[in-house]
Amino acid sequence: MNKEEALKEKFKIALTSTIKVISEKDKVEVNFENKNLSSKNLHFFDLDNLKSIDDYTKIRAETDSEALKLRYSNKKIYQKNLPKTFTAKSLYNLTEKIRYEKIGSDNLKGIKHNLLKNYEFRQKYKRKDQLNTKEDVSAKEAFELYLLKHFHNVKLTKLSKEILGFWEKMFEHKLNSKINFFKQNIYNQEIFNSTFSEIIESMDIGENSEEKDQENESETNNNENQNDNENEQNNDEREKNKLEMDQNSFEAEFDLNEIKMDESLVDPSSESDNNPKIIEKQNYRTNKNLYKIYTEEFDEISKAEKLETNEEIIRLRKNLDQQLTGFQSVIAKLANKLQRQLLAKQNRSWQFDLEEGLLDSSKLTRVIIDPFNSLSFKKEKNTEFKDTVVTLLIDNSGSMRGRPITIAAICADILSRTLECCAVKVEILGFTTKNWKGGQSREKWNLNNKPTNPGRLNDLRHIIYKSADSPWRQSKKNIGLMLKEGLLKENIDGEAIKWAVNRIKKRREERKIIMVISDGAPVDDSTLSANPGDYLEKNLKKTVKFIEDKSNIEILAIGIGHDVSRYYSKAIKIADVQELGDVMIDQLSNLFSNKKTLRSLN
Repeated sequence: MNKEEALKEKFKIALTSTIKVISEKDKVEVNFENKNLSSKNLHFFDLDNLKSIDDYTKIRAETDSEALKLRYSNKKIYQKNLPKTFTAKSLYNLTEKIRYEKIGSDNLKGIKHNLLKNYEFRQKYKRKDQLNTKEDVSAKEAFELYLLKHFHNVKLTKLSKEILGFWEKMFEHKLNSKINFFKQNIYNQEIFNSTFSEIIESMDIGENSEEKDQENESETNNNENQNDNENEQNNDEREKNKLEMDQNSFEAEFDLNEIKMDESLVDPSSESDNNPKIIEKQNYRTNKNLYKIYTEEFDEISKAEKLETNEEIIRLRKNLDQQLTGFQSVIAKLANKLQRQLLAKQNRSWQFDLEEGLLDSSKLTRVIIDPFNSLSFKKEKNTEFKDTVVTLLIDNSGSMRGRPITIAAICADILSRTLECCAVKVEILGFTTKNWKGGQSREKWNLNNKPTNPGRLNDLRHIIYKSADSPWRQSKKNIGLMLKEGLLKENIDGEAIKWAVNRIKKRREERKIIMVISDGAPVDDSTLSANPGDYLEKNLKKTVKFIEDKSNIEILAIGIGHDVSRYYSKAIKIADVQELGDVMIDQLSNLFSNKKTLRSLN
């Protein structure tokens, strides 16, 4: 065990002791390894992505909050006063969380410090998309800020104040006179819950059709917040409850009142050797259709270096370098062009001849000649260039074999190098399946007498060629793995995009861009033979539409030899590596400018 692992083990022991002491429940189980495990007394905390002091504060705050819930929140009282509508339930759940966290903060300074620091940290990385109307802000997001302001005295940022501003008048009208009453009854859960429930149900917060459709599905999600006295369930029921609870991870980026999508895949940023992460079941509801997965036990997320021997990876990288040799002049030209364009957008620029600001020294003669001339000041412009991360999501299907995958690998290599020089983080991901025609998933289906409409019926393999925080030099050999023919099989694009979204949305960068490189429609013979012929296409279209309409993540697609505009509103078609380079540079440059347009290539 190295020093880092030893420190992490000590941290685990400290967290476990903390939750047991605060909750006063010696039998509570704390899990740090497997998110999919579920039991009456087991609570999962992810320690794989602890990189900064803010990450440690976050996990300490989550631990404290969970312990306080176990100690001070009574499930029966909570359930007794639970509102009927979907949005009201989500607001009610927030009030209970604030209540038991307030109790803990008042009694223990350490808990108060952890919770406040975490709430301040969360504010720093709130979405910064355009806020024009009340509809741009969810009631839940604004309500949480209102509660934090009045119960925890959290100092709101400028953006948080703007978010709260759309709803604050209504909240003040309903709650302002009751705040002191709630503070006085913070230890009386019955009075606190019942009064808040009545007020929330009287609010005009709206209830859309998607919320109504999902109300029953979210019931378990609300109940999970009160697991103190929860009865033992069978394995299937526990798995369902856990999956629904995992949907809360979207709250930071998406409004769940609009549509429900859960995290498709677990973030594998630090998986152990020979321990592939299991893809979680997804529930993507649209109208009366449910995108299903027959089984996820054979799915995996793998780092590229785990799929082949080091010798084979080096050989494939040399092969890619040989392919790159013929494009050296093109590569240098494209890289310099993109670097100049992006760096230019980061340079400082000024507005001159203003009536206020900093005195412009170049205009001193004007001041001497005409002291009454006020147009002698300057002000730095707000740059439109944002802290950015780019995900390249590459189709690793069999139809990409040969020139298409070579083109994709070359461009991934060029872009990661170039963008790194411009201080833009780049992640390179690939998606395929482990087997042709279903593999172990189909075998299991056959053994179970082939139930109708089984859903996705193949074993997924999602590949991390380069993580966003990994330098190009460290990961460059992995990119060559795309050229291995035996790796390229089927492609299920919808789930791959959800995976990419769930990874990028956790990033702290302000600007998030996903660029999909594919050669056409999603295809999996095993799935399509047992489901409607457009099953995968429908899922892809709905997934992309949701991201385009409801998230602050920008997504564009490049079709290699095929038109993919029927799936993506921002899509282009190319045929040659030089053309791809020009297109990618043009589109990235457009994305970093105010005018975000895509040009079509014929």
